[in-house]
Amino acid sequence: MDADGDVLLRTPGAEVRVNPQGGRLTSLRIADVEFLQQGEPYGCFPMVPWCGRMRNGILDFDGRRHQFELNDPPHALHGLARDHRWETDAVGEDQATLTRRLDPHWPFDGTVTQDFALAPGELTMRLRVSSAAAPFPAQAGWHPWFRRHPVSGESAPLAVEFAPSWQEERGPDHLPTGTRLAPLPPPWDDCFGMPSGADVTLDWPDLLRLRIRSDAEWVVIFDHRPFAICVEPQSGPPDGLNTMPRVVAPGRDLVVTTRWTW
Repeated sequence: MDADGDVLLRTPGAEVRVNPQGGRLTSLRIADVEFLQQGEPYGCFPMVPWCGRMRNGILDFDGRRHQFELNDPPHALHGLARDHRWETDAVGEDQATLTRRLDPHWPFDGTVTQDFALAPGELTMRLRVSSAAAPFPAQAGWHPWFRRHPVSGESAPLAVEFAPSWQEERGPDHLPTGTRLAPLPPPWDDCFGMPSGADVTLDWPDLLRLRIRSDAEWVVIFDHRPFAICVEPQSGPPDGLNTMPRVVAPGRDLVVTTRWTW
């Protein structure tokens, strides 16, 4: 832990910081350059037990309806785990493990484990969602905010390179309509399908190329801010708890991994 309470991981040429409050990656410094947007609500936070927007904050599962806070009216946004403190289970020079019970507002008994592993030229993060009793639907993913201009005065724009199989049509409520489109040019606040796993490269010309890969088959790109771009690998589309549920049960965890290389 550093003086600010962050978990600090180091490897030659890079360091990351993780804040147990929210399980948030607060810093990614490579060659002394900061690549994540700083301060709340930025950095890179975990999205668990759902990703993106849940329509009207309603989950219908196993014959019961559950209502969640509309923190992005009229929807519930980005799950619950980012709002609570995580337990720090293990810390080493270049690795850390944090855990969080899915309470107090999740109606099922479950736990999320988040692992961080930093090595020369790469950062690997893994989320594991486990049930202690009854089955429940779950999603998991990450929401990083990458700075468009990591070096003051740099004018070359940050470029996003990827080749999705389709783009989800976005309805007037910002949720997928169920129609799949040929990928459209930016601007984006959109979900894309990548059945072989998310694979997106961020290019800061003359500075760094960072490749984001994940076994998650969906990625949301958000580029509506002048200071940052979000590239969000996730295990299902927005409102996926209702439309494409992945059911977690004892002995059947949901595990999602992302690997950033540079």
